[in-house]
Amino acid sequence: MVEKIQRVAQEIEAAQIGNAAELEQFRIAYIGRKGAIASLFDDLKQVAPEQRRQVGQELNQLKNLAQARFDQAQEQLSSTTAGTATEAAFDFTLPPVPNTLGTRHPLSLVRSEIVRIFERIGFNVADGPEIEDDWHNFTALNFPENHPAREMQDTFFLSEDRDKLLRTHTSNVQVRLMENQKPPLRSIMPGRVYRNEAISARAHMMFHQVEGLYVNKGVSFKDLKETLYYFAKEMFGQDTRIRFRPSFFPFTEPSAEIDISCFICKGEGCNICKQSGWVEIGGAGMVDPNVLSNCGIDPEVYSGFAFGMGIERITMLKYQIRDLRLFTENDVRFLRQFKGVI
Repeated sequence: MVEKIQRVAQEIEAAQIGNAAELEQFRIAYIGRKGAIASLFDDLKQVAPEQRRQVGQELNQLKNLAQARFDQAQEQLSSTTAGTATEAAFDFTLPPVPNTLGTRHPLSLVRSEIVRIFERIGFNVADGPEIEDDWHNFTALNFPENHPAREMQDTFFLSEDRDKLLRTHTSNVQVRLMENQKPPLRSIMPGRVYRNEAISARAHMMFHQVEGLYVNKGVSFKDLKETLYYFAKEMFGQDTRIRFRPSFFPFTEPSAEIDISCFICKGEGCNICKQSGWVEIGGAGMVDPNVLSNCGIDPEVYSGFAFGMGIERITMLKYQIRDLRLFTENDVRFLRQFKGVI
């Protein structure tokens, strides 16, 4: 029995374990339930009682030897495999990749610039819900019952009675501002708006607007013109000219379309301005007295002006972008063009 133990000990010390398969073979041959050491323990009952204690101690030493040999080989294989995997996962011959900064979306850039321009002349930023009711989106703004904007082909209604809808402009924020605060009021309202339109290079069902409102005693159309003159020169350059064309909006009277001189051709005519020398950027006018009354403001005491512009429109003009769909397609080739802009 002692000779068998010594022979197995020599085999354990001489065993070659160079890979996972050989390690598993070693475990089965010596440590497993049917291995050599388990077989020797089974033979222990055949040993004479007076020798059984000594032989049992040698068997325990043999078992510890086999377990230590197994643990050592397993640790060596694990460290070797980890090192190989790390080296294989990284190719040290590759050129270094420089750290690059992310880019801001062009609409975010222009929106931030618009906010900064108006903040310098005393306007703060107001916000409101995108899911709106009929009163704040239409009725309070002097829209008649039969106005085309109330039809299904123009508005996303969310209820059968058409009282819940996705706002079609940020003018709803103007109504809520006038209802909840007393004049003087001087705010701009940037945000998303929704209209039921087919998506094309020049139109989208979701886009961004910025509207402005100033209500106080003695506000005149001259104040509106000076405000928009300042904005146009700050946004598009000091050589920019601005003109107002008579128009109609339910919530302003008088109303006007806002045009700026084309900063691409300097008024000489190009494909951006359709050879006219002018490009439209929005609409404006004096707040209709009915709107002031609807919001609880006395039109005999206060007057005000309002204006609205599409942020996509301004962005397309500023960066000469010709397709509105580029703003929502998330194409990194398009977005990377603005990485140098802050």
